[in-house]
Amino acid sequence: MIKINRLIFCAILIFLIGFWACTKDSEVDKALAVDSCEGCHTNYEHLQKVFSPDTEAPAGGCGGEAPHYEPYDRVFMGGDGYEEYKKTAHYAVGCVGCHNGTDKTDDKAKAHGGNFVSHPSAIADQKCASCHKQIVDNFKTSIHNGTGQKRKVAIRSGLTGAADFDKLPQHQIEGYNKNCATCHGSCGNCHVVRPLSGGGGLAAGHAFKKTPDMVNVCVTCHVSRGGHAYLGVASGTKPDAHLTQSNFQCIDCHGGAELHGDGKPVDQRYAYTKLPKCENCHTNIATKNPYHSMHYDSFNCQVCHSQEYNNCGSCHIHGEGARVPSYQGFKIAMNPIPTIKKGYNFSLVRRTLAAPDNWKEYSVPLYSNFNAFPTYNYTTPHNLLRWTPRTKITTGMCFSNCHIRNEGGVLVNKNLYLFKSDLLPWELPATTGITVDDKLPAKWLQPTK
Repeated sequence: MIKINRLIFCAILIFLIGFWACTKDSEVDKALAVDSCEGCHTNYEHLQKVFSPDTEAPAGGCGGEAPHYEPYDRVFMGGDGYEEYKKTAHYAVGCVGCHNGTDKTDDKAKAHGGNFVSHPSAIADQKCASCHKQIVDNFKTSIHNGTGQKRKVAIRSGLTGAADFDKLPQHQIEGYNKNCATCHGSCGNCHVVRPLSGGGGLAAGHAFKKTPDMVNVCVTCHVSRGGHAYLGVASGTKPDAHLTQSNFQCIDCHGGAELHGDGKPVDQRYAYTKLPKCENCHTNIATKNPYHSMHYDSFNCQVCHSQEYNNCGSCHIHGEGARVPSYQGFKIAMNPIPTIKKGYNFSLVRRTLAAPDNWKEYSVPLYSNFNAFPTYNYTTPHNLLRWTPRTKITTGMCFSNCHIRNEGGVLVNKNLYLFKSDLLPWELPATTGITVDDKLPAKWLQPTK
């Protein structure tokens, strides 16, 4: 009996050892099943073995250096995002349906060979339009697609507009794509991956996010201006009232119809008819109080209701960066776009990155038509408050904090306005036309009694 029990025990032990070994072998086999696109990109250990190192750091754009993600982290499909992705129609299309290349192979070169496309939405006509034709067609002329920026680069280069951008020297276009296009990109930059200025790579296991994440997508690109202001990042500033009082996200005001475009090309974003307007929410704003009644048609709301906002300028693209370092400022100038923002005599303006030698690093020593545009743009900072240094007063009227007055030869409030004396020598020819020199009411400059 004892001998039989020992035999049974040994048999059971051998079975358990074999079962355990087979189970472990199956787990190993499963972990190493990399003979497909999905198998490879869901196997983190394998990606670490076969990844290709970066040859250069991604350009960070206006927000500074981009955060670094390892190449294998940028292409790993895992986590909740991957599980979400597997339930969608995009997953049903299959990897090669969007990316081309070859599936069902463990040969990386073969998988990524031929006509492989790493970012399918860069050729949206071929890859996205079959399902999203109207959006793709409209986006071609969208400001988010960089048409406004391309227009200025083209015109300053001696061409006529955005339609001529492709006529620029190839090295200049390459410079634009490597730097400016880190934000001005394609569908995937908002809905699938992190913007390049945010480090690039899959944002959530290849999940397609219909509503982009405000901080990780919108603010990543608009960090130095829109996000910086809206979140109240700068010392001495507060978050925008629309965030603190209503928890508005970007898309609460800037909907898909605006962000995707409507197919109608515009010279620049303020010419776009889909832009949100204060009046959409704030009814009877023109007659809300005596100050609104007096100034509603004279200048944009931000002149009174913005805090100081971020500026920088004179960018050496892919070189030493902005040679006018980032600073908080506030300037009122003559309206630089009177044909678009009609009726406004004055508006807030923001210093731009423009400089005559922007493209020096890409074999274009100087713009041929740099003075076509001022070096300060019309601006609408996203840092609105009801009570600002302009609207909050202790004595007198609010114009005490806005209008210039001559007190014993000292021009009080002069710092709020853009004068020629504020410009660098090379900015004068381009920008003098919007400075307020000789354009302010004469009584402002007369000594007070």
